[in-house]
This record gives sequence, C-alpha cells and structure tokens, in this order.
Amino acid sequence: MKAGEADETGTPRPPSDGELDAVIANLQRSVQEWATRHELWFDCGFQSYAERVDGEPGITPVVTILHFDGDLGRALDGEFDGLDLEFHELLERHGFWYERNDAVSAHIYPADENPLLQPFLNQANWQWVCSLVQQDVADVYEELYSHFSKRPADLERLTWREYEILLFRIFQSQGFTCELGPGTNDGGVDIRILQRDPLGDILTLVQAKHYAPKNKIDLSAVAALHGVADVEAAQRSIFVTTSDYLPSARRFASRTKIPMTLATSGHVRDWCRDASDGIIRDKSKLIAPEAVSRLIQDLAAHDPRIVHANTGYSVIMNQFAIVLKETKYAALLMAIPARTISDDGYGQRGLEVPDIGPGCLERLTADTVFRAKRSVRNGEVSYWTGSNLFSPWNGAPAHFDLCD
Repeated sequence: MKAGEADETGTPRPPSDGELDAVIANLQRSVQEWATRHELWFDCGFQSYAERVDGEPGITPVVTILHFDGDLGRALDGEFDGLDLEFHELLERHGFWYERNDAVSAHIYPADENPLLQPFLNQANWQWVCSLVQQDVADVYEELYSHFSKRPADLERLTWREYEILLFRIFQSQGFTCELGPGTNDGGVDIRILQRDPLGDILTLVQAKHYAPKNKIDLSAVAALHGVADVEAAQRSIFVTTSDYLPSARRFASRTKIPMTLATSGHVRDWCRDASDGIIRDKSKLIAPEAVSRLIQDLAAHDPRIVHANTGYSVIMNQFAIVLKETKYAALLMAIPARTISDDGYGQRGLEVPDIGPGCLERLTADTVFRAKRSVRNGEVSYWTGSNLFSPWNGAPAHFDLCD
C-alpha cells in the first residue's frame, strides 16, 4: 500500500520517512539541475534543518536548506534578470516556496496546499524530539515528554539506547536518584533507582527491552530480572518493554517475593504525561533570585559566563546573556542589555558592551530566561538557542551597525 492509499478501515496511510526523503531528493535534484543550467551551481549544496540549525521546528517545517556562496545568492536577490522569479516558479511547481534566511542560505518550505505539509511537520518534530534524548539535559526540555505522552507508538521508532535514556530521564524527573547502565554487559539491569526514605532507602532495578510488538517477553527474561533483584537485595523491580508479556511471564511476576511491575508503552505514556506536567514552563523559576544576584556580583570582565551572539541579516546587532545554569548538553541563559560606549552620533553604528549591574536582576522573567543546547568543539563552548549561537564574550566592545 502506497502513501495516501486507504487501509482496510478507510484511513489514508501517512507517507514514511523514506518516501518524504524521496520527495526532498527529487526537489533538490531539480534545483541543482536548474542552477547548473544557468551556471550558478558553484560552492552550493543542501543541508537538513536538523543538520544546519539543530533547533526546534517552526509552524511551517523547513524541508531542506539551500546554501551557497556566489552567484546563486545574487540571482535569488534579483541581480540576474528574471532568475529569481524563475526559481520561485520552479519551487511552486513542486509544491514548495523559499525564504532567504541569511546571506548564504535559503530555507525551503512546503506550500500550504501541499498535502505533505503535515507529514513534513511530523518528521521535523520527530527529529527535534530525538535530538533531545540525551543522558544529561536537566529539566529544561518539555517536548521530550509531551511528545511520547501523546504518541506512545513512537517509542518503537527510538533505538534501544535512546529508549533506555528516555526512561532514565523520566525516573529522574520524578525526583529519584538514578544510575543509567552502560548499555551493554550491564548484568541484566539498565537503570538503578534509589528512593530516599526515612525508614530506609528503596532500591528499584529496571530492565528495558525495546522489542517489536509481536516479540513478547517470556518467563525467562522476567525471572532473570527477579534473580538479579534478589542478589542485589533490591526492594522492587520494573520490567519495561515496547511489546507485551506472555501469560507465563505475567503469572510469574504476580508471585515474586520482591514486588515486580510489568510495564508497557501505555505505562511510559502515563509517566511521560506526569513528567510533562511537572516541567516548569517559566524557566526563570528554576533559578532563585538570590543565586542570580550572587552570580552578577561575582562576574568578572572576562568571565566565560557572559556570552555574546551576533544577530541580524542585513544589519549587525548584538545580544548578550549570562549563563545561569548548565549541564553537559543544556543550559539556561538570561538575556542582559547592551550599553553603547561610542556611536556615530546618530545611534546607527558604534560599539557596545554588556550592561552588567544590579538592574540585571530585574530581567529574571519568563521572557528573558531561555534554554539552549550546550556543545563543546575543539575546547570551545557554545550555546545554540535554535536561532542564535552564543559563545563566551571576549571582553572587547562589540560592533553594531543598524544601517540596512
């Protein structure tokens, strides 16, 4: 059955990722052939939104990004008579449109009437959610949980390791101290959960099996987990799977001396819903004002916790922020104002520095505290918000130019 054809219930089957990729590849091939014909295809190429932006998708998904350095960009700016209109018509025939993103790239979107608009958006959201499945993202991201609470069937699309990491993050979100196993040679335990209790700590062992729905868990797998729980003197155990359990496994679990829970994707859906409800959406609430006040007082002129990003396409603007909290993969940043130290007399061009002082504390609001992905390359730390790339400020005044 092909995409769009109805199944036995009359429901059209959505296109697979492979079918969507084929549509994009055909579009890219047409664009390259057009540009080559006009001798414009030099230092050009395509990247996915996930590769180039690595940010949360918008309401209309970017199906591919055309990047260039040379005449193709000038053609799209209308410098070659009629080629910009010709390019627009080419995309329109395929059901797409484009928008210049910056001086060296253009984002290509599906048209509103394109029947693949929603499937492309679903694909973009899925790629974003998968990028959030990390061992260490603190409690910054809500989409990770809300996605699976609404679409538990997508648990089957994760890799087995992503599945284990997701469960690990869910249990952490419930306030437990958790230890994620190495993924292989783990002795039959994927996650250890320690619940602090006045009457004695409670150790729970978790075994996760990322299986196809038809591959049900048998008695031997459940018995193995119980054996490990007995040896480690655990108080509880949880077996979690994307499939289901054979009756013999359920009978065994109901008779174990150490309480055992047999969980399926339905349970994970409920856990994700609880985790999503527990996320603090106003990120400013994650940091106490007293901690921010101490941080501001402690900041030095060249402190790496002060970060900077250049913004603007045809103009040059600056954005400064303070790193409030960071983990290996994520960070919370708070925007701070810029202070002009010199200009051209009209306020159009000049130099700026971050305005660090007691007034920064007033900026601890939901509108100014935002999340970012943290990464380290060649020893350099950067923070990506999905639209701006922040890096530690070097202490030198930053140039701005508001003349378009």
